[in-house]
Amino acid sequence: MTVERIVFGRPLRSVAFDAAVSGLVALVAVLGIAAQPGGVAGAAVGVVMALVLLFRRVHPSAVAAGVAVLALLQVVVGWGPLAYDVGVLIALYSVVKYADRLRDGILAGIVAAIGVLLASAEMPDTAPWWAGALYYGLITGAVWLVGLNVRTRRLYVLSLEERAATLEREREAESRAAVAEERTRIARELHDVVAHSMAVMIVQADGVRFTIDRDPATAREAAKVVADTGRQALEEMRRLVGVLREPSRPEPAAAPGGTLDAVPAHRRPALVELPDLLDRFRAAGLRITDTATGTPVALPPGLELTVYRVVQESLTNALKHAGVGAAVELRLDWSADAVEVRAVDDGRGRPVVRPAPSGGHGLVGMRERVGVYDGSLAAGPTLGGGWRVEARLPLPSAPGTEEGKAAA
Repeated sequence: MTVERIVFGRPLRSVAFDAAVSGLVALVAVLGIAAQPGGVAGAAVGVVMALVLLFRRVHPSAVAAGVAVLALLQVVVGWGPLAYDVGVLIALYSVVKYADRLRDGILAGIVAAIGVLLASAEMPDTAPWWAGALYYGLITGAVWLVGLNVRTRRLYVLSLEERAATLEREREAESRAAVAEERTRIARELHDVVAHSMAVMIVQADGVRFTIDRDPATAREAAKVVADTGRQALEEMRRLVGVLREPSRPEPAAAPGGTLDAVPAHRRPALVELPDLLDRFRAAGLRITDTATGTPVALPPGLELTVYRVVQESLTNALKHAGVGAAVELRLDWSADAVEVRAVDDGRGRPVVRPAPSGGHGLVGMRERVGVYDGSLAAGPTLGGGWRVEARLPLPSAPGTEEGKAAA
């Protein structure tokens, strides 16, 4: 990335260019001392005009007014058009291009037209005055039109940049809203998990109270269930608080999910329902090949829900973007420390006619859910034109994890 140097609050390149233009006008004025009318006084007027031109970008209207006064001074004293009067054209171009209002450029054009007539009146008698007026008028008009064209293009580019910035802000706001909605959904589901755990604890605690005298062994087992469920509920509560408290940056280009939900919002799905989920997507047109490696283990309800949602959203994205008839390879790999979900489609389906079942907001939802359980998510295109989603979720019993420490 290049950093543009700033001098006097303006880019160095602009300052250098304006200094070169002013220096050229001043040089022309000084070199013409011996030949031009007015001598040293005429050269002084040219040098002042050059100095005024230094501010043509930041104060174009004031510069045009100052240059017009100096040109009028030449007419009054009878010096006629001089070589350094090119500064008048530079000032005219600047006010048309840089002035905040085009009205200033139009006014400058009218003043320049009057100046053309006055300059033509002071032309030598060897040529008719109208010839001089036509000559100066064509040059002045051409400069004015060039300035107008550059101004129009400059304003068009600025409007495009402003529109792009506005669209970027709107896209970021939409992404943040999608993240907030998804985090609320996750928090609601985790709340249901915690509420269920509390209900289990109450039932087991009541059982301990009624069986502790008659059947101590059963009471001890129930007490163990209460303790284990309490630890799990505490961990889920910690994650729930984290979801509600920690801000999250929106992911770029997040695709919203479909409008048809495969699972009612009031019910928490489980991994045993994955075959039914796959059957629904097969009925919708996906050719799914599912495999599982390793030995599945019992997961906390919240983590189990996250695995289910990742599979659901991966298949939803495949149906939406790869299309009906696309082939999808789905793998669940169980290891001693993590469960990994991998979904890869070939991208060779047909456009979808009806919306796909979804559990949230696509990649945004998956990334938020996986992040809650300190997992990792990778998603992107494949070399064959399809799309892959890979998620890794640490298991609670994995050594060194916070869940494992809590369970211990």
